[in-house]
Amino acid sequence: MSEISVVLPAYNEEKRIGNSLQKIVHYFSAVGRFDQFEIIVVDDGSTDNTKEIIKSYRHSEIILLENGLNRGKGFSVKKGILHAKYPLILFTDSDLSTPIHELDNLVRFIDKGYDIVIGSRNLSDGSNTVERSLSRTLMSRGFNVFVSSLACRGFRDTQCGFKLFRSSAIKEVVQYQQLHRFSFDVEILFIAKKCGYNIKEVPVLWCEEKGSKVNPINDGVRMVFDLFKIRCMNITGKYTRT
Repeated sequence: MSEISVVLPAYNEEKRIGNSLQKIVHYFSAVGRFDQFEIIVVDDGSTDNTKEIIKSYRHSEIILLENGLNRGKGFSVKKGILHAKYPLILFTDSDLSTPIHELDNLVRFIDKGYDIVIGSRNLSDGSNTVERSLSRTLMSRGFNVFVSSLACRGFRDTQCGFKLFRSSAIKEVVQYQQLHRFSFDVEILFIAKKCGYNIKEVPVLWCEEKGSKVNPINDGVRMVFDLFKIRCMNITGKYTRT
């Protein structure tokens, strides 16, 4: 497949959104693997100059969607996915903690027949490096224990913000998505497995960037609570194909 949509959720990213857009545009312009691409930035009610910086770029491939109010990362990613027009969709965090060139590694597994390929900070092939704080590491590992126990077994890292989808698969999945904040990754993987889509987890480079919007205490508690909600919604038929 030679056409791809890139979805970036953004909230108060004025200090780095410009640099990230430059890197993504340069990658697609230089690599030449894709004939067509689009970059969909979903602004989640930013109160700084994020929107103005995005609008200042004159690339026709850059599309700005606005939520108006802060609706959550999951809401923004879903909105971008539903707007995407190409057969492959990459979701990446706007800080590019995982470098955009890691897309090469994910595409290899799409070519092998997988529907969803997710980057992982907790897998290693001997060549990838992961740089993150101790608090972030402990939060990730603790949350993964809850994920495996309560919602979605078989993954080492559900929260890495670098995931590649076949459009046909993810557009069906997000139709059932209910969660709009940081637990949406677990939910879409849970739904994708329930729908029978083939998912591959692969190691990627990752370097923690300053300015994370995740609060280890408040968001951590909310995310664990969301895992129970996923189980309840599954029991009540929220994820049943119609």
